[in-house]
Amino acid sequence: MLTTEMSSRFNDLEKMSVTAILEGINSEDMTVPLAVAKVIPRIEQLVTAIVARMKQGGRLFYIGAGTSGRLGILDASECPPTFGVPHELVVGIIAGGDKAIRKAVEFAEDDVMQAAKDLEQFSVTDKDTVIGIAASGTTPYVIGGVKMMREKGLLTGCITCNVGSPLAAVVEYPVEAEVGAEFLTGSTRMKSGTAQKLILNMISTTVMIQLGRVKGNKMVDMQLSNKKLIGRGVKMVMTELQVDEATAKQLINEKGSIRAAIESRK
Repeated sequence: MLTTEMSSRFNDLEKMSVTAILEGINSEDMTVPLAVAKVIPRIEQLVTAIVARMKQGGRLFYIGAGTSGRLGILDASECPPTFGVPHELVVGIIAGGDKAIRKAVEFAEDDVMQAAKDLEQFSVTDKDTVIGIAASGTTPYVIGGVKMMREKGLLTGCITCNVGSPLAAVVEYPVEAEVGAEFLTGSTRMKSGTAQKLILNMISTTVMIQLGRVKGNKMVDMQLSNKKLIGRGVKMVMTELQVDEATAKQLINEKGSIRAAIESRK
């Protein structure tokens, strides 16, 4: 049996108090970072390979179904505002198309050919990377996609929560974070989803740091798209250049970005 399908160690959930349910979920969630820590060497190998491709002009694609697909889209969508990169650099694709982001599309994950078709719309090349995300590691949409892309010369990796899955068998860099049975049996949006989110955070953030999109510990290339972010940018410039608020604002307005403002005085 797949680990992700194993029965919860908690039973009679409907008889538990609200406090007991919350504490039970929390106790299970605490195990997730420990499971992720065990696969850091695997994540490192994948990230190193991704960076090498992206430095040659490659892009990063995530493919998944259901929760896994939504998590990939979430991570991809946050890269442009956080790191100032083009929207086409990191792309999330979900089985069933964009409508599946909000509503489940029946049987979309069972089409073994569709992911490759979805990826081909982006004119993928052998400089690109595709990461298949599937808690079970058995999703046909994801397996078919990475398998066909690997045959085309793309770099392939995966994020799954079962060891020895069919998905891991067809990629070059499998990341298998085994988090164990869910609090609610089979509900992989819980611990498995949390593990996937943590790993995606680690991948995209480390890749962007390696690509020079961070200075010190600051997001100097972030988009200044609201008052909060503008304020954060002003503070960065003030701290980095040891100037007052008015000067920092003026520099950002003149130069158009935090990085350009800082570099103008260096």
